[in-house]
Amino acid sequence: MIIKLIAVISIKSWFQILFSSVLLFCSHTSVAQHDLPAYWRAHLVRQDSNEVIFNIEAKKENGEIVFYVINDKERLRIHPVHIFGDSINFDMPAFESFFRTKKNKDGSLRGIWIKGTAAVTQQWNFYAEPGQTSRFETNAGKAKRNISGRWDVNIKRRNGTVRKAIAEFKQQGNKLTGTFLTPTGDYRYLDGVVTGDSLKLSTFDGAHAYAFAAKIIDANKITGGVFYSGYAGVETWEAEKNNNIGIPEQEQPTMLRGGESRLNFKFNDLNGKPVSISDERFKNKVVIVQLLGSWCPNCMDETKFLSEYYNLNKERGVEVIGLAYEYDTNVERSVKSLKKFEKLFNVQYPILITGATSSDDQKTEKTLPQLTPVRSFPTTIFIDKNGRVRKIKGVFYGPGTGEFYEKFKQEFYDTVDQLLVEE
Repeated sequence: MIIKLIAVISIKSWFQILFSSVLLFCSHTSVAQHDLPAYWRAHLVRQDSNEVIFNIEAKKENGEIVFYVINDKERLRIHPVHIFGDSINFDMPAFESFFRTKKNKDGSLRGIWIKGTAAVTQQWNFYAEPGQTSRFETNAGKAKRNISGRWDVNIKRRNGTVRKAIAEFKQQGNKLTGTFLTPTGDYRYLDGVVTGDSLKLSTFDGAHAYAFAAKIIDANKITGGVFYSGYAGVETWEAEKNNNIGIPEQEQPTMLRGGESRLNFKFNDLNGKPVSISDERFKNKVVIVQLLGSWCPNCMDETKFLSEYYNLNKERGVEVIGLAYEYDTNVERSVKSLKKFEKLFNVQYPILITGATSSDDQKTEKTLPQLTPVRSFPTTIFIDKNGRVRKIKGVFYGPGTGEFYEKFKQEFYDTVDQLLVEE
């Protein structure tokens, strides 16, 4: 049976739950042996009772159960899946993100999702309907309009101020996919429907738990939008069709401070070994410095890209260093979370723990005082073979953005190639 927990638990309690779960639920067997359904429609229940919906697939691979969380084209592989009696427990492959559930006789799952944050650890109620391959019901019937294309989006915060974004939608019948792009990043793979004159979209990747709903007024206007972000966040949004609009510019991008041309840092890696930008390993090399956090989904996408790039190009004279800004200053917690990234993406370059938290207003001054404030994660810094900072990019668009991801990759390749041929 699942032990009923209080709604918000301490970090210490969270670690106790994690370790006890691993000890108690350490066996895993085949889908057939446990008569598991192949698919579920999964529901995360927010504090206000609204839900973030996603899809799970169960498969048997090499005699063991593997789950996949599905968001459009994305399939997040989850292994191992721990089964003991009617308990089914699994950890997301990245982030401080764990499910503890019970399987009912009808094949449904019910339990909790535990998510680490910068403050208190969250507990969400969770349930999953067996045999459901669709994400949302099309209760209003066929879509009245096709909203494929680019949209100019205004997202209104609770204080009344507006955040600009664009949306890229692709619709086939009732099926709707796409993403939102902000001045610094994207909301990754969104999956949903258009039914009647309504749209619904959602995503879940272990950190993002987002849901969108809105009314489609006509071919050029969407209004009445609601954006449910995380456990309690709510914002409103509206959009107008504009296939020619560009992404809004980032305000106050990170730059070198006046009179500065080089970075100077030294932090410990995940094994406690000090690493400095001045180390012999990085001399006469093109160095990419990645500012990241293990809590950051866009950082997950960039880490995958950078790891693959580095492993293919390190012999060309390229090095990568990750500088991590975590939820808190607890080194043990930070190492554990970052090692999930390291293992998941076969990261061969050093990831260093800066000791400053992502929410610290003085994090840049404490760690990279040569820069103006770092405002977005990931931020990528390109350093030439003479140790000079040549470019700072505080914007990243991942694979869920399609053409924007391809443009990011091409710009990255061109930048590094140019620095490699310079003396």
